[in-house]
Amino acid sequence: MKNYVLRRVLQMIPILIGVSLIIFLLIHLAPGDPLTGKIDPRMSLEAKQELRRQFGIDKPTIVQYGIWVKNALKGDWGESIYYKQSVGKVMNTYIWNSFKLSIVSFVLAIIISIPIGVISATKQYSGFDYFFTIFALFGISMPSFFFGELLMKWLAVDVHIFPVAGMFTAGSNAVGMAKFLDGMRHMALPLIVLTLGSLAGFMRYTRSSMLEVIRQDYIRTARAKGLKEKVVIYRHALRNAMIPVITLLGFWLPALFSGAIVTESIFGWPGIGPVELNAVSGRDYPLLMGINMLLALLVLLGNLLADIIYAAVDPRIRYK
Repeated sequence: MKNYVLRRVLQMIPILIGVSLIIFLLIHLAPGDPLTGKIDPRMSLEAKQELRRQFGIDKPTIVQYGIWVKNALKGDWGESIYYKQSVGKVMNTYIWNSFKLSIVSFVLAIIISIPIGVISATKQYSGFDYFFTIFALFGISMPSFFFGELLMKWLAVDVHIFPVAGMFTAGSNAVGMAKFLDGMRHMALPLIVLTLGSLAGFMRYTRSSMLEVIRQDYIRTARAKGLKEKVVIYRHALRNAMIPVITLLGFWLPALFSGAIVTESIFGWPGIGPVELNAVSGRDYPLLMGINMLLALLVLLGNLLADIIYAAVDPRIRYK
C-alpha cells in the first residue's frame, strides 16, 4: 500500500503541471485582461504600457506562465489584483468559512442519506420508499437560488426565526457559547439549502447500489443460512453497496473547499464562492490560478483517498 500511495503521489506532479498550463492558457484566452474597463481612455500609450508592466501582463502568455511557475515553486502565488493582498492570504481568509459550512452539510447529508437509502432499498415500493423518492427528486430539481430565497422569505423575513444574511450579527461582541450559537443561527439557512441537494443525491445512489447488491447470490446464501436480516443487510450488503458511494465521497473533498457560489452569495456568507466570482468578473489572474490549482490538487487527493477507502471496505481489493 505504501508503494502504491507513493507512486500515485509522484504521478500527481506531471498531472498538476499539465493542469496548470491548461488553466493558465484558458484564463488568458478569455476576452479582456485585468485592466479591461479600468484604464482611462485619455491615458497616454506610455502610461498604459507601464500599467501593463506593473500587472505583469505585458509579456507573451508562455513567458508569463514560466514566471508564474517559477514563483509558485517558491511558494509565491502572486498578489490578488482585486483584493490587493497575496493570493495565499485571500484564500486563507475565506476558504475556511466555506469549509465550515460544507463539512457540516456533508456530515449531515451522509448521516441522514445512507440509512434512508438502505431502508428505501429494503422496503422497495413501500410508502416510505415513494415518499423519499419524491423528496429526492424535489431536492435534485429545486434550484438552490430559488429554494434559498424562499427560505429567506419564510424563515428570516416573515417569522424572524433566523437572520437574513451574514456569518455573525453585525456589531455583536458575543464570545464563547453565545458567539457559537449566533454563528449557528446564521449558518442554518445556507446549511439547509446545501444539505438538501447533497442529501438527495447520496440517498438515490445508496438506494440504487443497495438494490443491486441485495439481489446477489451471496445475499441469498446468507439468508438461507439463517442469519438475521439486520446482519445480512448491514454487515454483508451495505459494505459492498458503499463502494460506488465512496467514489462520490472522493469528489466531495474539493467541494468542501470550493464553496457554493450561489448559496454563499444569496446569504452573504463570507466564503470562497463569492471570492471566485469576483476573481472571474475582475479577471484576477493570480487569484484564479491559485484557487483552481488548489481545487485540482484536492481532486487528485480525493481520488487517491477514495482508492484507499476501497481497499478498507472491500477485502478483495489489494494495491501493490
